[in-house]
Amino acid sequence: MSEADIMQMMNMLKSEISTSQIFGLLANQAGGYEFVGYSPRDMYNEITRQRISQLDYQLFGDVIAFDAIYKKNKYSCPLVIFNGLMFAMKGKTPTSIITDGAMTISNAVRDVFPEVRHRLCAWHLIRNATSNAENPSFISKFRKIMLGDYEIPVFKHKWVQLIEEFGVEDKSWVNNMYEEKHMWATAYIKEKFFAGFRTTSRCEGLHSVVVRYVGSRYDLTSFVEHFQRCVAHLRFKEFNADYESTCGVPVMQTCIELLERFAAELYTNEIFLLFRPFLSRVGSMRVLNIENNDDCIKYIVCNHGRPEFLWTVEFCQEEMIFMCTCLRMESFGILCEHIVKVLVDRDICEIFRLLLLDKWTKKVKPALNDPSGFSRDAVVISR
Repeated sequence: MSEADIMQMMNMLKSEISTSQIFGLLANQAGGYEFVGYSPRDMYNEITRQRISQLDYQLFGDVIAFDAIYKKNKYSCPLVIFNGLMFAMKGKTPTSIITDGAMTISNAVRDVFPEVRHRLCAWHLIRNATSNAENPSFISKFRKIMLGDYEIPVFKHKWVQLIEEFGVEDKSWVNNMYEEKHMWATAYIKEKFFAGFRTTSRCEGLHSVVVRYVGSRYDLTSFVEHFQRCVAHLRFKEFNADYESTCGVPVMQTCIELLERFAAELYTNEIFLLFRPFLSRVGSMRVLNIENNDDCIKYIVCNHGRPEFLWTVEFCQEEMIFMCTCLRMESFGILCEHIVKVLVDRDICEIFRLLLLDKWTKKVKPALNDPSGFSRDAVVISR
């Protein structure tokens, strides 16, 4: 099916025209059924593919990473399409976007997604600093300041120290980078949800898969045809990962077994493996002080033997809400070791509903239904 046919078909579906009627209308436009070029089964399969992508985006489309430095096409220019995304995905806007520092991409993000939080890729920033500074010590300290979990005043102080130490106050690239600090410094963006993304490296991993199916000299028609094969391969891997998460529970490894088992049964395997180290770190955490207020209880938490690094965990008993100054829950959607420490101290053996991000759980996909009645279960069956 051509892109025009697909777009027309999806618009008709939104108007509640039946699939058989759509095929008849498209056949009429082509001058007869023999001139359509595809069968009703092909059209049903295309509808399934379109809806799977839309369902996935509705659930997981919070963060988008763009990498436009992959192989250029036969027209010798990279192609990144922004405007069609909103239409294809039913108007859902992402909350965050990660790109390199290219001015054209930044302008496009600002024009198309003015309300979206834009983050610059940490890898590209370090590469830019390396090409300008050529000093390993500077690069190491810059990376630490960029990714460090600092408060904004601390970040500013450390930045001044860095600039003075290496005498780069008059370097234009340093000043330009500092002006864009709200787009790369963890101190400024740690409260925004980026799902753990700091770089566009996930795109690099995807490139290694795409290159098996798509050639750099393909025209647009050939690209779409071969890219569909790539998508089918990725869908198959996704289905296997879902199956592995659903069947079985990992072996418990921490001394907080009840909470660990609850998390293992709740999270997907990949998210659970990211969460388990936080459970392991609880043994090195200490509660220095507890403040009881009318509405909330404040826990001052630190690492054992390092009281200079403090975090405050607030627990509102009435709403059963936990909040930590590290803001990892807000930026990643996974509990930090500081909140887990408070859970353990209060002898809580489960993760409350308000501490969960649905997209990280095993049951979220089967629970997701399309407004048209097309359910995720139907997607799995169709595979």
